[in-house]
Amino acid sequence: MKTLDRRAWLKRGALTAAGAIAAPYLSYGAFGNEPVTIDAQGNLPYTPFFKEYLPYEVDKPVELLAKLNANENPYGPSPMAVDAMQKYAPKGNRYAWKELYTLIDKIAVLEGVEAETIMMGPGSSDLLEKTAMVFFQNGGNIVSADPSYMSLIKVAEATGATWKPIKLKDDWSHDLPAMEAAIDADTKLVYICNPNNPTGSMTDHEELIDFCSRVSEKVPIFVDEAYLGFLDDAAKKSMVSLINEGKNVMIARTFSKIQGMAGLRVGYMVAQPETLAIIQKITRGGMGISLPSVYAAMASMDDIEFSNKTRKLNSECREYVYSVLDGMGYSYVPSSTSFIIFPIEMEGKAFLEKMTAEGVGVRAFSIMDKNWCRVSMGTMEEMKLFTTALQKVLA
Repeated sequence: MKTLDRRAWLKRGALTAAGAIAAPYLSYGAFGNEPVTIDAQGNLPYTPFFKEYLPYEVDKPVELLAKLNANENPYGPSPMAVDAMQKYAPKGNRYAWKELYTLIDKIAVLEGVEAETIMMGPGSSDLLEKTAMVFFQNGGNIVSADPSYMSLIKVAEATGATWKPIKLKDDWSHDLPAMEAAIDADTKLVYICNPNNPTGSMTDHEELIDFCSRVSEKVPIFVDEAYLGFLDDAAKKSMVSLINEGKNVMIARTFSKIQGMAGLRVGYMVAQPETLAIIQKITRGGMGISLPSVYAAMASMDDIEFSNKTRKLNSECREYVYSVLDGMGYSYVPSSTSFIIFPIEMEGKAFLEKMTAEGVGVRAFSIMDKNWCRVSMGTMEEMKLFTTALQKVLA
C-alpha cells in the first residue's frame, strides 16, 4: 500500500483523461486533504470484497466523447431551474437564509413532514459526511452493506470509526438480518443506500421499512435515497413515512440526480428534530447553498414534466444497454438507478484504458473477485457510443 496527497493528485491529473475520470473517486468532501490509499497496482481498495480500479494516467489531455462515469443527469437542470438561476444570479451577493426556509417549507409539503425535520445541504453527500463527523467524533462503529456508497463510510473512518461491512446477498439486496446481527454496544449508526450505489439494486420496501422501524429503536439508521427519483413509484418506496412515526431514522435526498443539479449543489435530509439539533450544534447544513441555487431548486420542484421526461429517457437508455448486453452474452444487475453494473472479462485497469482510448469514460471495480463495469446513463447518442466502444474493447 502507498498513500498519495489527494489535492496534489487531483491537481496533477485534472487535465488528463485519467484525472477527469478519477476525480469523482477521490474527493470525500470534508477530508479533501487526507491522503489517498493506493494498493500496489495503483487502485483504491475499500474492503476485501470491493476495490476500484483507477485508470492509467496519460501524457496528453483526451476529450471524452461520452462522460459516463459520475452518474450525472445528461438532460438537466430543467429549463425552469436555469431560468431561475439566471434571474437570481445578480442577487448572488446575498445570503439565502430567508429563501432557504421557503425551500424547506416546500420540501416539507412534498414529503408530508414538518419543516423542523428537514436540514439542507449542498448535495446529499455533504449531509452524509457531516453526520459522520458528528456521530463518530468519539469513535464507535458503523454497519453498512459491502459494496455500497463510500462517502459517509470513508469520513466516518477518517473521524475515528470502525466500519463493519456486511456482504450483499446473492440478489444484491441488503442482508438485513446480518446487518442487525452485526450491531453491538459500540454501533452508532447503520447506513443503507437504497437504491444502492454502485450496484443499482433495490432492497425490498416492506422488509426495509420493517427493519428500519424495529432497529431504529436500538441505533439510528441513515437511509440514502439519492437515486429513488428514478423509480416510477418513488414516494411509495421511501422511508420518510417513519419520521412521522417518531422513528430515529435519517433520509437523504438530492437534487443532483433526477433533477440534474449536480453542479448546483442542493440536497436535504429528513430526521427527527432532536437528531438534527445534534448535528447542527456543530455544523450548519444550509450555509453552503447559494441563493441562485435555492431558487433553481424551487423551480425544479415545479417542473414535473422535466423529471418525468428524465425518468422516461433514463429508462429507455437502460433498456437499450440491456439489449446490447444480452446480445453480447453479458449478464447485468437489474438497475433501479441511472447506471448499470455488469461483469467484464478483462482486468479493470486495462478495460478503463481501452474505453478511454475510445473516448468513453466509465468506472471499473473488483467485486467479490470479479471485474465489473459501471456505466452511467447518458443520452441515447452517448449510450450508442458506449456500446460501440464496448463491443470493440470486449470483442
